[in-house]
Amino acid sequence: MQTRIDSAARGNGNVTSLVQAAADTDTQLADLRIIEQSHQRCLGYGIARHQNPDLDLLSAAELALALERNQALFGHARPVMETLYDQIRNTHNMVILADAEGTIIHTLGDKDFLVKADQVALGPGVHWSEQRRGTNAIGTALHEQKPTTVHAQEHYLNANHFLTCSSAPIFDHQGRVLGVLDVSGECGSYHKHTMALVRMSAQMIENHLFTSNFADCITLHFHSRPEFVGTLVEGIVSFTPGGRFLSANRSAQFQLGLSLAALQSHTFSSLFGMPVSMLFDHHQKAMPELMDLYLHSGVRIHARAELKLKEQHFQQARVAAAESQLSAPPTVRTPAQHGNAVSAQIGQGLAALDTGDARLHDIIAKLRKVLTRDIPIMIAGETGAGKEWLARAIHQDSSRNRAAAASGHAAPFVALNCSAIPESLIEAELFGYEEGAFTGARKKGGTGKILQAQGGTLFLDEIGDMPLSLQGRLLRVLQERAVTPLGSNRQLRVEFTLVCATNQPLREMVAQHRFREDLYYRLNGLQVKLPALRMRSDLAQLAQQMLAQECRDDAGAKQFDAQVQQLLLAYHWPGNLRQLANLVRTAVAMAGDESFIKAAHLPEDFLEDLGMAEPVYADAYLADEDAAHDATAVASTGMAATSMQQTELAAIRRALHAHQGNVTAAARTLGISRNTIYRRLKSSAR
Repeated sequence: MQTRIDSAARGNGNVTSLVQAAADTDTQLADLRIIEQSHQRCLGYGIARHQNPDLDLLSAAELALALERNQALFGHARPVMETLYDQIRNTHNMVILADAEGTIIHTLGDKDFLVKADQVALGPGVHWSEQRRGTNAIGTALHEQKPTTVHAQEHYLNANHFLTCSSAPIFDHQGRVLGVLDVSGECGSYHKHTMALVRMSAQMIENHLFTSNFADCITLHFHSRPEFVGTLVEGIVSFTPGGRFLSANRSAQFQLGLSLAALQSHTFSSLFGMPVSMLFDHHQKAMPELMDLYLHSGVRIHARAELKLKEQHFQQARVAAAESQLSAPPTVRTPAQHGNAVSAQIGQGLAALDTGDARLHDIIAKLRKVLTRDIPIMIAGETGAGKEWLARAIHQDSSRNRAAAASGHAAPFVALNCSAIPESLIEAELFGYEEGAFTGARKKGGTGKILQAQGGTLFLDEIGDMPLSLQGRLLRVLQERAVTPLGSNRQLRVEFTLVCATNQPLREMVAQHRFREDLYYRLNGLQVKLPALRMRSDLAQLAQQMLAQECRDDAGAKQFDAQVQQLLLAYHWPGNLRQLANLVRTAVAMAGDESFIKAAHLPEDFLEDLGMAEPVYADAYLADEDAAHDATAVASTGMAATSMQQTELAAIRRALHAHQGNVTAAARTLGISRNTIYRRLKSSAR
């Protein structure tokens, strides 16, 4: 197992080689811990290292049944496997597809290597789980549910030591493992980019499976860069005809900054701030171009809609689109107008953030001293305290941005949510790639996000959530200020202002070996901690600025009445600035044409927390306690619901029962809106 460490440590002795070797070695050590844990499992299985490979394989009829069970996986994987094999042909390798149990169902390979593979039964119909074959890339990737390389002596069985195998699991739209894509070959012919090719190919299979999964839906293909729409790295997200979220591929989760579980409570409107009828209206154009949408963070994305709807849903969508055209067109806000784009709400530079709080004033004074010295900045603080707002203000006042403005253009501000980076896309998304670097790559290659920050600011949000396996790669880029795109031997220089943010105790994580110590000190030049909103003395000024910004596009300005001003100061603000921004936006909408924001215009849960409103109870739905505990009661009402709808309704009823009918508390527990609860209960009573 020392082989990979030794190869990583080799270099010509200069600083760059040593830094790269150190980062590679750390990553290899993490991989080897996986191998060691697998070897321990093999001992538990009672496998002997010297035993001969099990040559038992499925009969032709059994293999045909296995292919039939995995028809969708095989159908979408086969063309991708052929493309992948074309890229590794004549390198003594083979491409393998295995199902979720580890049974090989299809292979492609060089004839000379297939002969050697037959000696260890590396072929269709053979089971390659860890329990049967010991440590191997297919079985270990299935157990770990992550891409895995097993090199030479890292294989548990001595008979497999001549192999190097790289495997990546293939997930369905619900995050379940469907199978494994693998490239296996002679250990002497292994190339460092093989794993990247496998992971990209697995992602392509996932995308194909995803788009074929839903028959009656609206599917959005998007990316922050228009040229990436339609490529392997595009985000794909599907909605019901009414706009309810169905699923998203891993690239979409990364770009939206939300996990699959977190997205379940969203709709098209809550994600993109516009009604789904406008999407259909755009799609009706003879030659629709990519449309611009804005995420809750204010980031612009470019999207193409694909409507695969049943006829009745097409008719409903046409009616909705026609109604939206007859009425006043809904406001679709740009980033400078978006309610959640805080930089638009309270100004763009540091001076605009200095609204009277003494602690924030001191923070801004410190930041101004380092803006011209290329010192990395670490922003700590609670979730929603304004870390990205401050990062954008630092960018606006940075020497690089000022120099760019003087020459007539703006320097880029590139934000990365480190908690949402999918490992299968890390090389392409962060570092870019050369033409032909992997299956599905764009013809002219692609520029990674780090290179996009050239001459501007790179903002690494939630840096504490970055997986250990990625931290070594990031350290190398930051140390060398150079990026090597996937499939290239060229190092591209990059210069940027570095800002990081976290709500986690990084020093404790370093002590617990959950965050690299060398990366921590590389990022931690100047650390500032934003105060929580409840601790700030300028809360009233902030609320007033947000209100003025929110009313900028309305017919008339609004003010908080005296009671509301007192309520805002008395509240504890667990969601910090983000919660305040949402409250102001909601209050303005509820106030309509009125000039004053009153208590009646504030959200009910806000008033409940202050003891000013009676909780809303769903008494009518708690009369039957059996229905509150039993999902099968949903079916007895005659409602034609799917098992997923039944499960969802049962969870709502249990939450209502646990909170004695308090809809607000139940909604908070489930992470959904009160309106969603009302809609589900209403539909169940029909």
